Amino acid sequence: MNLNNYKKEVVILPDPHIMSCLTQLRLPGMKAEYMRQDDLWHTMEPLPFEERFLMLVNAEQNRRENNKLIKSLRDANLRDKTAALESLIYMPARNIDRQFIARISDCSFIKEGRDVLLTGATGTGKSFLASAFGVAACHAGYSVCTYKMHRLLMDVNVRVNDGTYEKTLASLKKPDLLILEDFGMESISPNFCRYFLEIIDERRYAGRKSFIITAQLPVNEWHHVFEDMTAADAIMDRLVNFGAYRIDLKGPSMREMLTRQTPAGPVM
Repeated sequence: MNLNNYKKEVVILPDPHIMSCLTQLRLPGMKAEYMRQDDLWHTMEPLPFEERFLMLVNAEQNRRENNKLIKSLRDANLRDKTAALESLIYMPARNIDRQFIARISDCSFIKEGRDVLLTGATGTGKSFLASAFGVAACHAGYSVCTYKMHRLLMDVNVRVNDGTYEKTLASLKKPDLLILEDFGMESISPNFCRYFLEIIDERRYAGRKSFIITAQLPVNEWHHVFEDMTAADAIMDRLVNFGAYRIDLKGPSMREMLTRQTPAGPVM
C-alpha cells in the first residue's frame, strides 16, 4: 500500500471525534470552518497551525456576533428593519443637517444618555430615521426596543390592572434605546402621565438611558398632550432640558414621492 495515499485519505476525511466534540460543545461555526478547511486541505496545508486555528476561532466568533445582531434586531421591533442612515435622502427642503447626522451616526447620543426628538408632518420620514438609528444602535451593540405610543398606553393600562406593572416597568428601563413612535396622536390621561413620568425617571436613574420619540406635533406643543399639567411640566423638563437633540423634518411626503419614483427602494 502506498503510505502517501493512505495518509492523504486519512487527512482528507474529517475526524469524527473532533466533529462530535464540536457538536457537543455547541461550536457550529468552528465545526463548519473545520469542514471547510478539510475540504480544502491541499490549499490549507501550507498554513501554520496557529493561522488555521485562528480561522476556526474567528468563524465561531463571527457566528455568535451575527446571531446576537439578528436577535437584537428582532427584539428591537423596529418599524423598518432595512432602514439605514446611509440611505437617507438629503434635500434642502427636508431640513436634515448632513454633518449633524454624521456626528451622531455612531450612536454617541446613547453613550451620553441623550434623547432624540423627531418631529415632522406625516410622510416626512420620521419612522425611517428612527428605525435607521435603531439599526445603527443594534450594530453598535446597544439594546433597542420600539413601541407605538398608543400601544405603550394600552400595555401599561393592562399591566396595572393585572398587577404586573412593576415587571413591565423593569423591562422598559432595560433597553439602552427606547423608541416611542407617534407621540401626540391622542391625549394622555392623568394616570398615564404619572406612569410615563415614572418610566422616564426609571430610565434616567438606571444609567441615563436614551429615548427617540417621533411626533407630528412640534415639541413646543407637546405640553398640551398631557392632561395632568403638573406631570406635563416634569415630563417636558426631563425630555427637553437634558440635552435632547431635535430634528424637525420638513418638505414633501417622502412616502408619496418614493412610491412614484422608486417603489421598491428602501430609502427615505
